[in-house]
Amino acid sequence: TFFLLQGSDPRAATCRGKLQSRRCKLNQEINKELRLRAGAENLYKATTNRKLRDTVALELSFVNSNLQLLKEQLAELNSSVEIYQSESHEGIMPMIPLGLKETKEINFMEPFSDFILEHYSEEPSMYMDAIADMTDTRQASKTPSRDALGVALLFRYYNLLYYVERRFFPPDRNLGVYFEWYDSLTGVPSCQRTIAFEKACTLFNLGAIYTQIGARHDRRTERGLDAAVDSFLRAAGIFRHIYDTFTNAPSMDLKPQVLDVLVSLMLSQARECLFEKLQLQIEALGLTESSHLFRDLAGEAAQLSLEYNEMHKNIQVNDTHTYLPECWAGLVPLKAELYKALAHHYEARSIDASVGDGNGDNVSLATKKSQTASSSNESFIGNAREALHHATESQSGDCEEEHVSVVAIKRTHLKEALASHEEAQRLQRMCRYLKNKASLTQVIKEAYYKTQEEYERFCLHSPQRKLDDCYDLVERTVEAASKFTLTLTGPDFTSYKVEDPFKRLGPIAIFSARRHWTAPRCVRLQKGSAMYHDSNSYHCHCASGEECHESGCKEELENFGFHVRGDAPVIIAHVEINSLADLGGIKEGDFIVEIAGMDVKWYSHQQVVHLIQSCGAALELKVITPMDRNYLKPLSSKGSISTLSAASSSGVSSGSSSPTSTTTKPKLRLKTSAKSRFVGSVSSSSWNPFRRTPSLAKIF
Repeated sequence: TFFLLQGSDPRAATCRGKLQSRRCKLNQEINKELRLRAGAENLYKATTNRKLRDTVALELSFVNSNLQLLKEQLAELNSSVEIYQSESHEGIMPMIPLGLKETKEINFMEPFSDFILEHYSEEPSMYMDAIADMTDTRQASKTPSRDALGVALLFRYYNLLYYVERRFFPPDRNLGVYFEWYDSLTGVPSCQRTIAFEKACTLFNLGAIYTQIGARHDRRTERGLDAAVDSFLRAAGIFRHIYDTFTNAPSMDLKPQVLDVLVSLMLSQARECLFEKLQLQIEALGLTESSHLFRDLAGEAAQLSLEYNEMHKNIQVNDTHTYLPECWAGLVPLKAELYKALAHHYEARSIDASVGDGNGDNVSLATKKSQTASSSNESFIGNAREALHHATESQSGDCEEEHVSVVAIKRTHLKEALASHEEAQRLQRMCRYLKNKASLTQVIKEAYYKTQEEYERFCLHSPQRKLDDCYDLVERTVEAASKFTLTLTGPDFTSYKVEDPFKRLGPIAIFSARRHWTAPRCVRLQKGSAMYHDSNSYHCHCASGEECHESGCKEELENFGFHVRGDAPVIIAHVEINSLADLGGIKEGDFIVEIAGMDVKWYSHQQVVHLIQSCGAALELKVITPMDRNYLKPLSSKGSISTLSAASSSGVSSGSSSPTSTTTKPKLRLKTSAKSRFVGSVSSSSWNPFRRTPSLAKIF
């Protein structure tokens, strides 16, 4: 029984479902136009008819125009960020989510069944359920739900791909399975037969789901903001994993420069959520006159502005802006200006909280000035009253000058904030995809109105003489500083463990598409008289050592003439010369895959030994010989090796040298007794092609 996670119903009449359906149709139309363009270009190059070339050139212009319109429609879909936001997203800065990559359906049944029959020599009907489960899981992963179940579905499919790649995708041949995915940004299809491309696209959709989940959280509460931060950091970790793991991607959304921008974008959006959380905490505590908290907010806003400015420069330098949606490319510099305005706004608020009505910090400042004057006048010789009068005048003059400079700094910050707000509004008006975003417009206007009210309040409370005496500073910046250290959360594949659906094929380290072995062959061994064999000829290479021999293992198996070692699968460690096993075609290094009709590929050494013991005098084996010499133990160098099959009746030795470079003198045996001829029976073919190199002949 296989556990199948269902995807969301693509027919569900949700805004997100309709958006993804439109994306799918646009991708198909773009693919159609690309095929038409490729055919027209080939015809244009091939033909020499001038009239036909003019007709084809006209058709190409129409096709290119249609492609441009379709890509603009796709960019408009990618700009529909408000659909992915929370239900109550009014007055909240919209976050940028990613759309899912679309793919074509694949039926694994036929290619996997053929490969199981050809490569593993097993009946494909036993694996029909596993193949169907794999196909259904991939189909469901095309439409994952925007919650933890959708994440689990994509993780499950990705982990299943590990087993599928090891079992069915050899490096030296093409299985006939092609993975075709549409670019999430441009809609251009890409097709590859490597499963690494399938893994990268699945991970991209997983990161996209995390971005949609992060944008969906209610960011008016601290709990929702914490969940959004976690989702964006997980998305950034997945995109970084794709960047570090998968190279030479054919689609643009998997290129390193695009992935680098996506990682930076997700980290900045996570920092935005932390900034909003700090704002909520200050509002909840009612701390409207706390200078250090406002200074923290100013530092966080300056850090956000710095990150978005660097991201904007990065997008412009590596030409990523030509592939990213215009909405994204316009929102990044807009946020940079907006958070620059907020940094100056909160920096001015911190000055307002420290200065107050001219008292407060000025008092402490006057005290410091008085202490400095007193210390400098300790060595003053003369009238004490003149000294006190001089110190008082100096103190009052310095305080007044300091207050004027603080007022000027605050005024400069407020003017910088207003200028940045106006620039953000201008950038929104210039982008056709942003000017109609109601939530974004509301956020920008509210921030602008708050700064304007603060500036009017400042002008109202400050004396007119001091404003007139204020000098405008040329430039006043806010230092970027953040108390939060963001760490990428990489994909945790171990939290979504899956079982190998094709476990019955055997241990994946041995029975994989990279390994090759002969077809399974059946060998039937029948023990006869024990006088034919040496009683000390068999040694069981089991973990229990001497205890196993004491339990009767040696007595039961000594007449078969082979040694076993290892677990899952058990390997033939050694075959005695001219024994039943040798005559039956068992070779050193063979894997035992079946005993008495029971599949033993996953059996341990002890289980195989007990099963052979239970068979008694007749033993039916099914073994395979690996073609990769790395599996085989080096051949023994003691003596020659028998290679003659049981049905041979030749009276002349081959006389060829053995693999150990030792020659054996040919022996001619003209007469044999019936007792030695029929000590046991061996059922095998007349000629065994899997025997070792001939070095000795024997006559029965």
